[in-house]
Amino acid sequence: MTLVSVTARSNRQKSDQDPATWMPAPAVHCRYIGEWVATKHRCGLAVDQAEREALLGYAAGCPNANLAFERAS
Repeated sequence: MTLVSVTARSNRQKSDQDPATWMPAPAVHCRYIGEWVATKHRCGLAVDQAEREALLGYAAGCPNANLAFERAS
């Protein structure tokens, strides 16, 4: 798992939201989505359509970003 220290305020703002509805400060978007996708992959967790679209949209602004998603059967 990835553990990143954040302020209590930031943690409350994020709550249980995914990248479709919440993102941290723009300066860390690329790191955040990379860690988000890696964690989802490691744990075998699904990505819904809104989350997928948000991740791909943010990744478009990241140099050297390469996100791949597998379709669930």
